[in-house]
Amino acid sequence: MSTAPQAIDIDQEKGNFQMPEEHTFDAGVGLSEGVIDYISDVKNEDQWIRDFRKKALKTFNAKALPTHWASKDLEAIDFDKIRYYLASGQKPKRSWDDVPDDIKETFDRLGIPENERKFLAGVEAQFDSEAAYSNIKEAVGKQGVIFMGSTEGLKKHPEIFRKWFGKVIPTGDNKFSALNSATFSGGSFIYIPPGVKVSHPLQAYFRINAENFGQFERTLIIADEGSEVTYMEGCTAPKFDTATLHSAVVELVALKGAKIEYITVQNWSANVFNLVTKRAIAEEEATVKWIDCNIGSRLTMKYPGVILKGRKARGEVLSIALANDGQHQDTGAKMIHAADETTSNIIAKSISVGEGRSTYRGMVHMPKHLKGCKNNTECDALLINKNSRTDTYPAITVRGNKNSVQHEASVSKVSAEQIFYMQQRGLTEGEAMSLSVNGFVNDLTRQFPMEYSVELKRLIDMEMEGSVG
Repeated sequence: MSTAPQAIDIDQEKGNFQMPEEHTFDAGVGLSEGVIDYISDVKNEDQWIRDFRKKALKTFNAKALPTHWASKDLEAIDFDKIRYYLASGQKPKRSWDDVPDDIKETFDRLGIPENERKFLAGVEAQFDSEAAYSNIKEAVGKQGVIFMGSTEGLKKHPEIFRKWFGKVIPTGDNKFSALNSATFSGGSFIYIPPGVKVSHPLQAYFRINAENFGQFERTLIIADEGSEVTYMEGCTAPKFDTATLHSAVVELVALKGAKIEYITVQNWSANVFNLVTKRAIAEEEATVKWIDCNIGSRLTMKYPGVILKGRKARGEVLSIALANDGQHQDTGAKMIHAADETTSNIIAKSISVGEGRSTYRGMVHMPKHLKGCKNNTECDALLINKNSRTDTYPAITVRGNKNSVQHEASVSKVSAEQIFYMQQRGLTEGEAMSLSVNGFVNDLTRQFPMEYSVELKRLIDMEMEGSVG
């Protein structure tokens, strides 16, 4: 009998449904101090958190939208029409049977409980603003691993949470990190004790169900010395005619010798503005690996980064972005070398279909006083149609003469001869196109966990349907 893990089912259309809205808590429309007070009151938060939120609101209001890229797309967001907090309850259920029937049906259709039984060490399922279900396997919990929602983490483990909260990504980092700091709700809090290696992935699933809604989860993962963890997140939302906003903040802390692998497969509908700030700190000999798969959304702006703070720390970003008609995938990576003998690796693949636009935006920084630092950056783009667009904006700063960097970028089109050749061997034009695209990303997807590499291929196949011609 095979013991291979089963694939997570994230079909392109599987998330396109909406459950009736029955929210117990609703902060209304628009953002103000009154909304902040409402969120804090509902969550029964300590005064320092309320003060943190209100200070962040002032920072958000003071900061202008980014003007150097994607500014025209961002102008479509009307912050006064967004709903910033919606929840049916405050405490996540520990038993699947206790989850409200309508929310349970949503996650049943998305396959969450089935995946939990098959290969996960723990799972959290967030519905709009709050986690509806959160559970960790007993054996993992006995190792001292903490896995719960951020709201719970703040209350139950403030001595760990507060030490790192907002330290990797300050409130004022950008306008959307400030917005998240003001309105954050949900997300995951994970702490791995020293030397503990979590053998199976922890997974969170983020679901936007409501129209004109903003989801602002806040995730904090701390891997103590010599520990290891893999975290996977999936994201979906139904298709609406109005804009939906997703603006998360993810902070990772890998202490000495620790390893964190953070995997994202987003399959947002085409009305979602996905504006996310993700960053990690890697201490001495620690490793942080971001695996980022961006499919769907109207606009994605996401640049996972690693601050290589300790000697021999390693950071890696492997990303795939697919932009279809009316979509702009503005993605990339940031690597800040802050210690000797640090290593970073960035491999980015993008596919532009129809009139879709993909952009790679990266930053690598090596100060003059460091030595023995290495970076490799590869940016490869594939254009499917004559109106497809791709851009590459690498910003690499290397000072001194004891560090090394290599950069490679390529743009190619699907070969008509290759498609013709495959058609002569019985494939349809669409099948041949899908095979070409999957071949383009194959060397990258081989590094993904099996649970996602199989489903990513299926998502690409579905995105390619009707793209020929």
